[in-house]
Amino acid sequence: MTSCLGWSGQEMKQGKKGSELSSDIEKCDSRSRSAGNTVGNRPRLYSDLAAWFHLLTAPHDYQEEAEFYSDLIVEAAIGPVRTVLELGSGGGNNASHMKERFTMTLTDFSPEMLEVSRRINPELTHIQGDMRSLRVDHAQFDAVFVHDAVTYLTTEEDIHAMASTAAFHCRPGGSVVVVPDHVWESFTPPYTENGGHDGLDGRSMRYLMWTTDPDPTDSTYVSDFAYLLRETDGTVRVEYDRHVQGIFSKSVWIDALTKAGFQTTVQTDPWGPAPVFCGTNRVG
Repeated sequence: MTSCLGWSGQEMKQGKKGSELSSDIEKCDSRSRSAGNTVGNRPRLYSDLAAWFHLLTAPHDYQEEAEFYSDLIVEAAIGPVRTVLELGSGGGNNASHMKERFTMTLTDFSPEMLEVSRRINPELTHIQGDMRSLRVDHAQFDAVFVHDAVTYLTTEEDIHAMASTAAFHCRPGGSVVVVPDHVWESFTPPYTENGGHDGLDGRSMRYLMWTTDPDPTDSTYVSDFAYLLRETDGTVRVEYDRHVQGIFSKSVWIDALTKAGFQTTVQTDPWGPAPVFCGTNRVG
């Protein structure tokens, strides 16, 4: 799980030194810092409870998944892949493994989640920005990766805006890999999940997630979370959190990527019911 809208996703790129890219990052379109929902509407896991994120979903759980997505990134690209931009990088779980193969630049809307990611990826460049409007001037990458933070896009316009952001930052012949949690064709609510981890610092978390679709006629569904949080002194408290997410048909995702300029294919995701959407940025 990564944060909503790029809530919530290295200082090098082709032909440009790290210091130059860092300068460009400071010029990042100011709209990307303010677009999207207000802070008050963000799920608490990506704001006041962000410090607990890696006890809900731990980096070491992502190794096989990150390797699979890395292979898809390489397969979809024409030419070598050295630099990857992640939109909605969240706590940096995928990047903590993918950085072994690529120079990663991580973006997320949530400053709290960027701080969580910096703790495990201190050597990587982190940019605050909304995946629908982010623009890093003069920066193109060999690939763009968008994991499950894309699930927090709730309108078709949002999906098209994300695809345009990916195309803007992807070199000709480069690739995009987009991984939503669900598509209409395989979405079967209600369902529940549970889990959690014990931290080395003495804290622990257990959670229950209950996913429902209150209105099947619209493009959103809801995941309600109950978090049991144990502090280092042994005290336990319960916190509630609601996540509103988007649900769309496969054709919506394919149409958005195709219109943005990607030759799009659909791959099976071994870790989820939804497919993975892969694209090659058409040369010319």
